[in-house]
Amino acid sequence: MVLGKTKPVNIEEEMRSSYLDYAMSVIISRALPDVRDGLKPVQRRILYAMNDMGINHTGSHKKSARIVGEVLGKYHPHSDAPVYEAMVRMAQDFSMRYVLIDGQGNFGSVDNDPPAAMRYTEARLTELAGLMLADIDKDTVNFTPNFDDSLQEPSVLPTKLPNLLLNGSSGIAVGMATNIPPHNLGEVCDAVSYLIDNSKATVDELTQFIKGPDFPTAGIILGQDGIKSAYATGHGRIVVQAKAYITDASEMGRRQIVVTELPYQTNKAALVERIAELVADKRITGISELRDESDRQGMRIVIELKREAQPQTVLKNLYKHTAMQSAFFVNMLALVDGQPRVISLKEALQNYIDFRREVITRRSRFELKGAKARAHILEGLKIALDQIDRVIATIRKSETAEKARQSLMTDFGLSQIQAQAILDMQLRRLANLERQKVFEEYTEVLKNIAYLEDLLANPRRVLLLIRNEVTELKSKYGDPRRTE
Repeated sequence: MVLGKTKPVNIEEEMRSSYLDYAMSVIISRALPDVRDGLKPVQRRILYAMNDMGINHTGSHKKSARIVGEVLGKYHPHSDAPVYEAMVRMAQDFSMRYVLIDGQGNFGSVDNDPPAAMRYTEARLTELAGLMLADIDKDTVNFTPNFDDSLQEPSVLPTKLPNLLLNGSSGIAVGMATNIPPHNLGEVCDAVSYLIDNSKATVDELTQFIKGPDFPTAGIILGQDGIKSAYATGHGRIVVQAKAYITDASEMGRRQIVVTELPYQTNKAALVERIAELVADKRITGISELRDESDRQGMRIVIELKREAQPQTVLKNLYKHTAMQSAFFVNMLALVDGQPRVISLKEALQNYIDFRREVITRRSRFELKGAKARAHILEGLKIALDQIDRVIATIRKSETAEKARQSLMTDFGLSQIQAQAILDMQLRRLANLERQKVFEEYTEVLKNIAYLEDLLANPRRVLLLIRNEVTELKSKYGDPRRTE
């Protein structure tokens, strides 16, 4: 018996192929945000599941454990810990410039305290999160099968918010990382409006509106070189400094340095500990006492100075040796058409505009289809109401509903849908006021059809609609810049 030769397995090739599959899975399915809605898959699934459960901003809060269970069971077949962590982060006003989840209970603190267990906390969507899910039921985005093919989930949310720039994003994939800073809603909306009117606008022109990142923990950005580099190339180093002031001398002749704002993602408790260590090691002199007086009203770290201390020198040393001055390394990496790409500020804004154009076009087609179907039924009802005696007679002499439908279609030139609508019509529709309502609705539907057809035929009108949307966003949700 001659044994057949088996093809030798190239272990190296096999490993390379498996690793590439794994790397692409991490890049696309976990770590990087989509340029269109600014969300990673786990964030998108949490918001979609909560919307599906009806946990919106007008309803009551629901247990976080229930929400996490829904996400795990239907859309995200991984551990519960990363789902809860992602949900907690979307509720932290010191992590997100515009929170997407309204949390109730202990959701952690700027001191890096852990949140309470999911069985103790509750959550619901914020009003802004509702805008990210608006019109999702109008065929505005593509849906894909979930992990076991039992349900469909959106591949992207049809967001009205330019969320990628508003809340930024950070994540480490395989061989690449993203670090996009948050921005001010009003400034981003102004830049979008300007870009719609001036498609050839330069990054310098756009920075007239978007002055720089706007961190939730405020702080002060030093210089503009890092900002300009980040917006032009997608890479940049932005130096952020804590906001501090020196008080006048007290009765004891001592002065204080009071810190009220910290650089983004700085752990306050660790900072206070670090200052205490530097004082103990005598690397910073002139400090007699250190207190954290932060409360619900805001942050307040009080540094008591010795009588002979030079306040400006002490403050300079604090900036030099602690996280009171730190750099934010911008790396604007996002998924564009499913591929990781470093984008400039203009590209981020343009991608948002292009996506909104697609969403509005798809929504308009969906609404037009529905309006035409309704107009068709109303035309049938109008025919019936205009010749009601003949219609009643036709129905009465028919032996069955099927024969009545056939007779209506033959005698009045109606379609099957129209004939069925007449058979389903309630007798109260014969009253004069009810008849008038049918005629008025038909007029309104025709107007809506004309508007939607005009909108779809004129791309410029779609752009103007996007501009109106962002103007409304700014007027309703815009707030003053926090970071100087």
